[in-house]
Amino acid sequence: MKKKMLLHSCCGPCSTVVIERLKDNFDVTIFYFNPNIEPKEEYEKRKTEQQKVCKFFGVPFIDFDYDNQGWRKFVEGLENEKEGGARCEKCFLFRLDGTAKYAKENGFDIFATTLSVSPHKNSLVINNVGQIISKKYDIEFLPESFKKKDGYLRSINLSKGLNLYRQNYCGCSFANWTLKKH
Repeated sequence: MKKKMLLHSCCGPCSTVVIERLKDNFDVTIFYFNPNIEPKEEYEKRKTEQQKVCKFFGVPFIDFDYDNQGWRKFVEGLENEKEGGARCEKCFLFRLDGTAKYAKENGFDIFATTLSVSPHKNSLVINNVGQIISKKYDIEFLPESFKKKDGYLRSINLSKGLNLYRQNYCGCSFANWTLKKH
């Protein structure tokens, strides 16, 4: 019997290759928890794309809380950090904590994240955060670098095949110069 996995997904395009790689070994459910994404219209656009991917792969989809104000309070003071720095690590912590807590409370055996697909995200930092949260909630975490073995390239090709919208920033307004007015 496969372990029930709650897979935190940052977006549909990144989730494509991860679902493809995990679905044979795990009973995967997508957990869309991204309160960092701004503006809200962008969040909704990415959510729609994630739902398309879930339908294509036949995996369940959970849309969790869009608590942008809570997220902003959590990363307060780190607004001017460079992309990939302390703000990103704290953002990973916020999102993976919510994922692990939900997984533990809802009968999942393991959790993971699609964040490590991106060449712009540090897999070691993501996996370290995941391991810390894993201990906090006493639930297994799958440490992985999904960008390996051409994971990012595969996600691009799958996204093109599914005609998915591919965003050009991680999601938070602090990382997107076009939203710096916030």
